[in-house]
Amino acid sequence: MLRQGGVILYPTDTVWGIGCDATNAEAVAKVYRIKQRDDHKAMICLVDSDARLQRYVRQVPSVAWDLLDAVVRPTTVILDGAVNLAPNLIGEDGSVALRITKEEFSKELCYRFQKALVSTSANISGRPAAQNYCDIEPELLEAVDYVCYSRRQEKKPHEPSSIIKLTADGVVTIIRK
Repeated sequence: MLRQGGVILYPTDTVWGIGCDATNAEAVAKVYRIKQRDDHKAMICLVDSDARLQRYVRQVPSVAWDLLDAVVRPTTVILDGAVNLAPNLIGEDGSVALRITKEEFSKELCYRFQKALVSTSANISGRPAAQNYCDIEPELLEAVDYVCYSRRQEKKPHEPSSIIKLTADGVVTIIRK
């Protein structure tokens, strides 16, 4: 489904996500439409490894690796110099939000797909994120092309990731704790 430009619902290392091929501009546009979200608001991408993260940023600052090694909870980093992604996924300042997932299902999905996946929370913009499958609104279930089966029975609290912006010149800004 992802290779065909489809949009999926899937469990991540945080909340349930709406995802697609992060290199496919049409698929990214579809995610914006489904979420009823302004396409100027950035979305997060998931990758499975350090090596894959490096494919989407011109130069990863060394402080990013130190930070990612030190954090305990899922943390998204916003980095300058985005490359090899759909243009409508890259911020106006040329940045991109990336997270290396360690959760079993989403990591395997990213690994098998061999590309970055869009990972925006499974909700209509402005509404609460779906912590579990049972929290996903029916209109979202109908709007996507595929819903993953993994972790559908789970009912436990999940939080969105921390988000930290790291500039090439070493400025660190906490966007979301």
